Amino acid sequence: MMKLRFMAVVVMLLSCTERHKSTAKGSENEYTVESVRASLIRQEDTIIFSVIERARFPLNSPTYHQHYASIPHFSGSLLDVVLDYTEAIQAKFLHTAASSINTNKNIRKVYFHEMLPLFVAFGDDGNYAQTAASDLSILQAISRRIHYGKFVAEAKFRESPRDYEPLIRAKDRKALLKLLTSKNVEEIVVKRVEKKAMVFGQEVSLDHDVKGNYKVDPAIVSRLYKKWIIPMTKNVELEYLLRRLD
Repeated sequence: MMKLRFMAVVVMLLSCTERHKSTAKGSENEYTVESVRASLIRQEDTIIFSVIERARFPLNSPTYHQHYASIPHFSGSLLDVVLDYTEAIQAKFLHTAASSINTNKNIRKVYFHEMLPLFVAFGDDGNYAQTAASDLSILQAISRRIHYGKFVAEAKFRESPRDYEPLIRAKDRKALLKLLTSKNVEEIVVKRVEKKAMVFGQEVSLDHDVKGNYKVDPAIVSRLYKKWIIPMTKNVELEYLLRRLD
């Protein structure tokens, strides 16, 4: 029964991915730094709400047993299927360099071993299907954001091709990373997601003042971005640019 409920959620998530596919196709030739940043800002909401939803449940480690939510003829779980499918869709709408970049394996490792323990309690309440569905949702959101670095890199390249081309041809990773990095923008993102987490995660009661009580510590959300999400996105940008002229 739990697997059936999980499958239903997966179908819903894949439907959302198909809608994302249609949106991406429609904006295929509209990559600008401004437009991709606007998309990243919208994606912040999805990630924050997903973190808040996942925090409702404890760790529930049986959810991650290999036999749970696995499917026939596939050497992984449904988590793997949905994430890889999402990334593959994004790659279809960019330069061929995009198809060779997939960091989902690293995202899963970082999420389960470093991110998740920061905002969920240890324990087991038996809600494995809901836990798995929540993990799917947040992993898909984080994966989409990080792999969206391909769109960010393409927009930056189109804006200043003369700056990027010599560095790409020289395979100068250090100089490319410096060129595509904006510390001011990164600091704004970190502060914005923390403020959003304060608003979205505020405990609300009509009986008494609960100001300062949050479903997830806003500082943890900003840490997720500063320590992992932003650096991993930049790494995708860098790998994309290194292949851009192939």
